Amino acid sequence: MELQQHQDQFRKLGLGVAAVSYDSGAILQNFAERKSIRFPLLSDADSKIIRELGLLNESAPKEFYGIPHPGVFVLDAKGIVRAKYFEDNYRERYTSAGILLHQFGLIPEEAKSEVAGRQLTLTASASNSAVAPGQRVVLVLDIELNPNMHVYAPGVEGYIPIDWKMKESASVAPEPAVYPHSEKLYLKAIDETVPAYRNHFRLTRDITVQQDDKLKPALDSSGHFTVEGSLRYQACDDRVCYIPQELPLKWTFQYQALDRERVPAELQRKAPGQ
Repeated sequence: MELQQHQDQFRKLGLGVAAVSYDSGAILQNFAERKSIRFPLLSDADSKIIRELGLLNESAPKEFYGIPHPGVFVLDAKGIVRAKYFEDNYRERYTSAGILLHQFGLIPEEAKSEVAGRQLTLTASASNSAVAPGQRVVLVLDIELNPNMHVYAPGVEGYIPIDWKMKESASVAPEPAVYPHSEKLYLKAIDETVPAYRNHFRLTRDITVQQDDKLKPALDSSGHFTVEGSLRYQACDDRVCYIPQELPLKWTFQYQALDRERVPAELQRKAPGQ
């Protein structure tokens, strides 16, 4: 369903979408009609293709035997795999919006917030504004430094590097932040070359939304939950390093329940041995 929500973005990039599962054609047709899915759903009922691709999830519960590890292949026009996004846990998966962001840099226009610091301005956003348990979404910080300013990159020695921290939360599990390649900046005033960022740069961080037992207690009365963090940095110009700053960060998400509606009993898949 999340794939369907972002079909316009895929089309604008000239991309087609198709999904493969171990469900029968009848089950997929029933699901597509109920949920208004408008891209191809392909049935691999005996998991033949799933096995050939090495994606069979051997650790899944017996009643789900035959399912693949959830994930996405990104192919070019010649059928060559250019990227893949997979999870080991069958209950977790990348969102299509997260893949559009990682692979093509696309960020939805909604749910952006701006934070102004003394020497920079940052825009915090996320790949998805509505999320379901098990989804892996992307947090983004777009940072614009004031003219002639720089901040130090991770790995710098003797100076304070930029540092994106996340507040501990029961609702999400964060991955490490991804920092872009820095430039080697020569500072004439101190006769040193240091790793630094200037102008505009982007930081990203994946988070996995926890399952209902951990997530629901964090929801407010309208079904939203908030993830918080901070960005610490020390900005410098050609002559002066300014007092370190720490900016608060916040992302708010709308909870979406998983679709647990079953197909009619006569269509339901039988577990091995039944």
